[in-house]
Amino acid sequence: MLVYDQPHQFEPLLPTQKLAELGETTRRIFDKSSQLKGSASPQARAALREIVRSMNSYYSNRIEGQSTHPMNIERALRRDFSDQPDVAKHQRVALAHIEAERELEASVDAEAETLSSGFLKKAHASLYGRLPEADRLTDDGRLIAPGALRTHDVSVGRHQPPAWQSIPRFLKRMDEVYGRLKGVDAVIYTVAAAHQRMGWTHPFEDGNGRAVRLQTHCALHLISGGLWSANRGLARDRERYYQMLDNADSPRQGDLDGRGNLSEKMLWEWCRYFLGLCEDQVDFMSSMLDLSKLKDRMRAYLLVRGATSGMNEYREEALLPLHTTAAVGAVSRGEFIRMTGLEERTARKVISRFIKDGLLKSDSHRSEVSIAFPLESLGILFPNLYPEAGTAVLE
Repeated sequence: MLVYDQPHQFEPLLPTQKLAELGETTRRIFDKSSQLKGSASPQARAALREIVRSMNSYYSNRIEGQSTHPMNIERALRRDFSDQPDVAKHQRVALAHIEAERELEASVDAEAETLSSGFLKKAHASLYGRLPEADRLTDDGRLIAPGALRTHDVSVGRHQPPAWQSIPRFLKRMDEVYGRLKGVDAVIYTVAAAHQRMGWTHPFEDGNGRAVRLQTHCALHLISGGLWSANRGLARDRERYYQMLDNADSPRQGDLDGRGNLSEKMLWEWCRYFLGLCEDQVDFMSSMLDLSKLKDRMRAYLLVRGATSGMNEYREEALLPLHTTAAVGAVSRGEFIRMTGLEERTARKVISRFIKDGLLKSDSHRSEVSIAFPLESLGILFPNLYPEAGTAVLE
């Protein structure tokens, strides 16, 4: 059996050929992301960012086969945990992921620093350090120590990760390569390559996939502004994600396949797949935040919600001020009332109902109101963004 114990065995760490194609896609992603970060109001983007954060947690855990329903994640955010032990455990893991992501994002100043092994350890520690010991046990009873490198050899399917004593050497080599990140064109394919090689190394007892996806999210955060998520794309075709990772583990395929021990061609294919996935997510979120289309979906939501709930506060007169909060920003209650054209008492009932249902938010009963996006609204306001949120809770 081949033993990996020398860093040259997982070279190349970056593709070196056909980089123009990867760079062209990268520039498109930067341009589209920049436009996305300027669309809609700051409050609308902030509300959507929180949905993406919850969605990240759901999808990263679903990739591991351990997700809980989005509604249970919402309940966990309110510290409302299920009486069912397995459901409650999944809620705690989901909540830990959300809180870790928020903490890690706040520490990001540049993409290169997020691709370090130190940041990966920090991501693992931030996630697992929030969980009680009972939630950190592997299936065979081993305790996952937050941020600690593994101390024994493991097998992951057909893959034999490096011998545990050699892990620091592999991490050091990645730091040397990924820490030199320079230039816009190289950013996302470097993030992609780091994602694959960090996972290949399997540095922790368990939780490697979650930690690597947290690292990847943070590496893309300055580009995405938290408004689109690679996790969503990866989870929507989990089998292909795993297959592409596995393909990039392949040994070199002849003299024309780079100069390393592993296949440069398959690493390039992984990078192209990852960039295509990122561009698809930017395009999708851009379509979701197209303000004219969002206005049409808001109108539909008001009509459907009014018809199905029997609450007459959901009425078309509320469309203009509601869309204004999404397009421009927070408005005073007086402005909201005037834009409805309704009598004051009726309009105040509309505001109260929307705040109660989570469609608007306000710091006090007199302060401005701003847009929010409750889970139950997503199926109409942002169709296909997070479809699992609209399914029945069966747990």
